[in-house]
Amino acid sequence: MPVISKIDETGAVVGEHDLRETLLESEVNLGLVHQVVRSELAAHRRGTAAAKSRGQVSGGGAKPWRQKGTGRARVGTSRVPQWTKGGVAFPPIPRSYEFKVNKKARAKAFRMVLGDLVAGGTVKVLSGVEFDEPSTRRGAGLVDGAGVELPLLVVASPEELALLLSLRNLPGVRALPVGDVEVQDYAWAAGALITEDAIRFLEGSEA
Repeated sequence: MPVISKIDETGAVVGEHDLRETLLESEVNLGLVHQVVRSELAAHRRGTAAAKSRGQVSGGGAKPWRQKGTGRARVGTSRVPQWTKGGVAFPPIPRSYEFKVNKKARAKAFRMVLGDLVAGGTVKVLSGVEFDEPSTRRGAGLVDGAGVELPLLVVASPEELALLLSLRNLPGVRALPVGDVEVQDYAWAAGALITEDAIRFLEGSEA
């Protein structure tokens, strides 16, 4: 069973946590992780890019000149793509970039990236850290004392909102509620700090 250190707010080791083995995968399949990360990033794309085709641009109803006899190329409307104020050929339209990844594949990718962080010794459990109100200065001190490599992922329970707010503006730090963390967040991070409540949530979700 993997063992990770418990630290307090100053970074001092106050114990150990036996991490449930079902949370981790020892071998990393980069192809699978890449597919899941692409899926998550694609789902965040808004897909609102749009432009008007020649049929959607207003005006241009009259034929600019007669078909024959002018010496110029024939044209039926002033809204053709090659003309100024014309429509766009094959314009972008609002769309969804999402694509499906099976639930089991996503779960396996999560276990892989978390297992890779644990194997590297860059995951620690925050023990007994309570913030009554947000304090970025205190949060910066916590990160410095933890001695964990940046970029750093901090995972906490939604109830630990003051802690999350204290860390969210620090450079190189992502502070997220445990239910919102994605595979791409773990893959992005070089180290992770996970609160005891968040660890319990993760281990409970794998029960």
